[in-house]
Amino acid sequence: MAQKEQPLRILAADTNVPLDMALGREVVLDAVAVIRRRIPNRFLFVPPTVAGEMAVMADEDPVPAKRAAAVRFFEEHRAWGFRILRYVPLGDEFVNRVAGVLRAKGLIDEDEVNDSLVLVEAAAMDCSVLLTSDEHLRSVDYERLTFELRRFELSAPVIATPREIVKNFLT
Repeated sequence: MAQKEQPLRILAADTNVPLDMALGREVVLDAVAVIRRRIPNRFLFVPPTVAGEMAVMADEDPVPAKRAAAVRFFEEHRAWGFRILRYVPLGDEFVNRVAGVLRAKGLIDEDEVNDSLVLVEAAAMDCSVLLTSDEHLRSVDYERLTFELRRFELSAPVIATPREIVKNFLT
């Protein structure tokens, strides 16, 4: 019996990416199109924390356009090439512990709990890229991040914006 090939886990998306996709923001639409063209038959993974943030947004966001965009994302995510992950194989306890270390070491602000969780989830899923427009994640000292994650046998994903993907890879 032939084994089913597992999709390459190459890219994770932070919350602003699926939201901007659903809102039709051109740079995100272009970035996703570039990714899908350059890496066919692969998915953009939505880590559990991002899925949770999108679910809360779909139910409770006070801005109707954001609420509608979150609902639309859940309706369309598969067609757009996104896959929602409900858990990380290393477990929530491990992810929380590593995220806490990153915050304690000052790599991410103490009050940016979800950002630290998304970053660790992407690393724990063995993603090579975390796509985000979030400045808290963009400003992380990558060298220190790599060092700290190695202590937990994780590799740091490259943190890139949709604009960088379009600029560097649109040909």
